[in-house]
Amino acid sequence: MKKIIFLLFILFTTVLNVQAEEIKRITVGNEDAKITIIAFESLTCSHCANFHKNVFPELKKEFLDTGIAKIEFRHFPLDIAAFNASKVAQCKNDGNSEILESLYANQQKWVKGSSIQEANKNLQKFLKNEGFSIDFDSCVNNKEIEDFVLNDRIDGTKNFKVSSTPTIIINNKKFEKALTYKNLKKALEKLI
Repeated sequence: MKKIIFLLFILFTTVLNVQAEEIKRITVGNEDAKITIIAFESLTCSHCANFHKNVFPELKKEFLDTGIAKIEFRHFPLDIAAFNASKVAQCKNDGNSEILESLYANQQKWVKGSSIQEANKNLQKFLKNEGFSIDFDSCVNNKEIEDFVLNDRIDGTKNFKVSSTPTIIINNKKFEKALTYKNLKKALEKLI
């Protein structure tokens, strides 16, 4: 009996590990960096788009491309349009931030519509016009990706008290200052 329970435990743990490895986190920077930045974001959030436009390029240049830090993008959708966009951004499952960055850079082109059906059509049209070849319906209806996105939101609320976006976590501590590059740079330099 003990052997059966032990084998079931091993099997269950293996299945969980395989499932966890199937969906890759969207990251930029050196995987082994001393500093880990977690960004909880919603793809329909204008402040998140501003972060990608005004803060992220300098952060990438000075800290991510140099190997000092890495950033992990976590999903914290604030509405159904953001939820679907998060699933699409995660869908290629290559850990690459290209779709995510394009969605933020061009937010005004796709974040519109008086219904979720209209918003989805605008998102599909945008992705096609940008040359991203993904099966939209398959991405949006993928239960594993959906759970992955929702678990990010649960983790943010439970472990970091995230209540708005963007919320930045640096080495597991919530960044409490105004999210400007100057403030972020000061906080990061203290950790080098």
